Amino acid sequence: MVEPSFRKGRGAQFNPANRFHQHNYELDPAILAAENPDTEYITVQPKTIITKVNSPDIPFEYSINPYQGCEHGCVYCYARESHNYWGYSAGLEFEQKILVKKDAPALLEKQLKRKKYVPKPIMLSGNTDPYQPAEQKFGITRALLQILWKYRHPVSIITKNSYILKDLDVLSKLAEHQLVKVCLSITTLQEDLRRFLEPRTSSIKQRFQAIEQLTAHGIPVNVMAAPIIPGLNEHELMGIARQASEAGAYSLGYTMVRLNGDIGPIFEDWIRRTYPDRADKVLNKIKACHNGQLSDTRSRVRMSGEGQIAQIVKQQFDLAKRLYFKDKSAPAFNMELFERFRTPQLSLF
Repeated sequence: MVEPSFRKGRGAQFNPANRFHQHNYELDPAILAAENPDTEYITVQPKTIITKVNSPDIPFEYSINPYQGCEHGCVYCYARESHNYWGYSAGLEFEQKILVKKDAPALLEKQLKRKKYVPKPIMLSGNTDPYQPAEQKFGITRALLQILWKYRHPVSIITKNSYILKDLDVLSKLAEHQLVKVCLSITTLQEDLRRFLEPRTSSIKQRFQAIEQLTAHGIPVNVMAAPIIPGLNEHELMGIARQASEAGAYSLGYTMVRLNGDIGPIFEDWIRRTYPDRADKVLNKIKACHNGQLSDTRSRVRMSGEGQIAQIVKQQFDLAKRLYFKDKSAPAFNMELFERFRTPQLSLF
């Protein structure tokens, strides 16, 4: 039974101290519960917007994050740790204090115009969700897509929000020239679990409907069953795979949950409040996948885990791909159009 004091609509229930601060303070739980839960949007002005990704575990080289922090509130989110660099907590503040990069479209166009710029697919976002609720207010993701279309630049998108459908017009044009791929994250088929685990995301039904509509418009969709949380959702992998394939997705991926840094205590606090009867079982199963720890920073191991539980999940994943995605694939990105549209005067000849 969920605690009466549980803050609905939020994943984290407290603010861990920022590890970069010399001095920290703790609020009385009663005061914290009475605080205004509204989201605060804070404009920031970065000097550049394309980030180079240096990780052997990430399948892309460049990303753009129009927002930092994420109101979706996914309690397991690895991006929570990055909020410390901005001076905030990885807990409630990650969900309540959203940094907005209003200059992102102009910065992107400036970088694309540089003579030495070499086009490679850009991921939106890679850190926090580009279609989180802030997008309805600011529309930065849409503006970025319009710039990418203007220059015929390839782009990948990862989201768990059906709000992506409002950009079907731009996405369809990109897809027509093999310039876009979309990844929908589906963590569970249990709506009750989704509401606690990912409180401000689209419903599971809405996500499958989004896959259907995107693929109907010729937009390739991959589904990420991520993260797999042993004791909560590992038994759902086959069901997610089957429904994703039936909805039109061309491929499936997964990652094993890992709870680095502050995310460990945030998740442990959350599961003891929401699923106290199975909290120890879930935590011990996660540790069994990561050499006895909740966290894992080892390259080429951290994303899939190790040990018997991780091996069973991998076997289920391999079977799901054989059953539901055997003859499916997505077209390769078209890398030939960018230069011509970066220098439009040449296209007249």
